[in-house]
Amino acid sequence: MEVRWERMTAAELRALAERDPVVVLPVAALEQHGPHLPVWTDSFIGHAVAVRGAELATTPSAGGAAPTAAVVLPPMWTGLSEHHFPFGGTISLDYRTFAGVLRCVARSIMADGFRRLFLLNSHGGNIEPLAVASREMAHEFGIPVVTTTITKLAPEAIRATLTAQPGIQHACEGETSLWLHLDPAQVRQDQLANSVSPGGFSAGDAAATRFWSFAERAPVTGVRGDPRAATAEKGQAIFEAMAEGLAAMLRDTALWRAPDPVWRPGRAQTTG
Repeated sequence: MEVRWERMTAAELRALAERDPVVVLPVAALEQHGPHLPVWTDSFIGHAVAVRGAELATTPSAGGAAPTAAVVLPPMWTGLSEHHFPFGGTISLDYRTFAGVLRCVARSIMADGFRRLFLLNSHGGNIEPLAVASREMAHEFGIPVVTTTITKLAPEAIRATLTAQPGIQHACEGETSLWLHLDPAQVRQDQLANSVSPGGFSAGDAAATRFWSFAERAPVTGVRGDPRAATAEKGQAIFEAMAEGLAAMLRDTALWRAPDPVWRPGRAQTTG
């Protein structure tokens, strides 16, 4: 069954809405990814995981989990990426615009008859903004709005697969491996030797939060991690594990209950 929104007709989408599917919006970025990866990295990877996860969710699983309907929107290719400006090739929104675009997407799918929204993030700079935006939209629209980041879909598989770093960082072993699995022609392998940032980065007190640019986090190259250790086999293992993790979330009925209308007048007078 087709799961990509942009490949369906309006009539097909109207019919799909009657099945109450989860609408998946890949939320990503357009930003520098070192000298060896395209600026499309987060958008490409996030959308690919979303499509594969939706395909798995709509078919019976090996463990017997019931399938669920899902449809994937084209990726939202602009996120909060101002920390990458020092290296060029980057387009960014500010938070107000970012949250406004998400609200318009939510209002649009509701006008189209859909009532469940999954914001699948694939860019580190979007994590905190999405946590706030998804919470506010759930209150405003009264529909379940769920968000997670692709690295949280398969943390154990990521740890078990990577050999040069503990987790996926930026234009690193993990992201480069994913490209090598999905579209190896896009990896400038002649630039891998020039892709490791010299020195380290200290973020100061880990209990404190502040803005850091990638000129501070990943000087010279804009890369965090070691892409030289990347392989297509690692990318395939991580990709399939992420897709399975997403499919499990799409099938998880607890995630898709309507949110408690806590802002309803008089809500404090009841507990049910």
